[in-house]
Amino acid sequence: MQKIVIIGGGIIGMSAAYTLSQSKNYDVTVIDRKDPGQATDAAAGIICPWLSKRRNKVWYELAKQGARYYRELIVNLTNEVSCDIGFQQVGAMCIREDKQLLIDLAEKAESRRKEAPEIGEITLLTHEQAKLEFPLLKDHFMGLKVSGGARVNGRALRDALEIAAVKHGTTILHGSANLCATNGKVDGVSCHTIENILPADQVIIAAGAWERHLLAPLGLMTDITPQKGQLLHLRLNHKQTGYWPVILPPIGQSIVPFDHGQVVIGATHEKHKGFDLSPTVEGIYDILHQALRFAPGLNEGEIKEWRVGSRGFTSDFSPFIGRVPGYPNLLTANGLGASGLTTGPLVGKLLAESVMDRVLTMPIDNYDPAPYIHEVQD
Repeated sequence: MQKIVIIGGGIIGMSAAYTLSQSKNYDVTVIDRKDPGQATDAAAGIICPWLSKRRNKVWYELAKQGARYYRELIVNLTNEVSCDIGFQQVGAMCIREDKQLLIDLAEKAESRRKEAPEIGEITLLTHEQAKLEFPLLKDHFMGLKVSGGARVNGRALRDALEIAAVKHGTTILHGSANLCATNGKVDGVSCHTIENILPADQVIIAAGAWERHLLAPLGLMTDITPQKGQLLHLRLNHKQTGYWPVILPPIGQSIVPFDHGQVVIGATHEKHKGFDLSPTVEGIYDILHQALRFAPGLNEGEIKEWRVGSRGFTSDFSPFIGRVPGYPNLLTANGLGASGLTTGPLVGKLLAESVMDRVLTMPIDNYDPAPYIHEVQD
């Protein structure tokens, strides 16, 4: 039985553990430090990559396949656990004041639906129809709704994956992990909460923004930097928000309704802040100022929680997935950025399939880690 150690218990790490745990050929241990600011904990996910304006085809392919994988994953998890999985297909609505912009976007969505039928129905909505879908919407905004859009609570999904993985034998350890290498090969992982080094046939690093600290002792520099994201959680009393669609305004922030009057708005995209997790007046002003431009009805909401997280980004904003150069038994994935909840479950599955030497759900040749991980020059 192969011993697999996964460092990082976020959405990627737990997805990898869940996939590996389905086989009796692997003894899986996940080590997680439970650091404040984990991206999975802070995020409220939007599963709707098809309306994105990003021109990066490599990113879009991963996001498209990631959205597709949710259908399989949710069915399987629902059969395995009794807890809330945090996923609901409520549709997503892009809002604009210019009707022509929505028509152009609808044409783009129609063309993408040929390869991504999970987009579902694509519907142009008038001002009145858009407001029926989302009653807090400002007048004069029209909408483009895709029925396949969904929302996901990152914490709930991660917890469900963990419960299912543990059910199948995965061990979870909480503590700080370090790679142990002998003669240029990683052969184990130490954890400060246990006495002995955990032997490992293969190791998966799913540490997000903290990855460079793990690889540095091997003499490797990783092109990953943290990006700070702040989110506001509101409660709208006496509002039935459970089936409102996710709202995609013409900015980089979003409005994500959940059950029981809960609405999440944000997030900020703050560079050069390191691992600073301090909530700021500037952050809350930016989030509220932007959200109220499109949904003035949010001003009735109570501020219930303020979350801050650190996303991992590469310098060219592209993700990487695969084996670490020079260490064939060491695998990693990172750089998912703000699309981590869309792509993370699939990325974890791809890492697990690589460990198991199976045919991958999708090719990962275009996500080679080599350009992003290199030896430190003396």
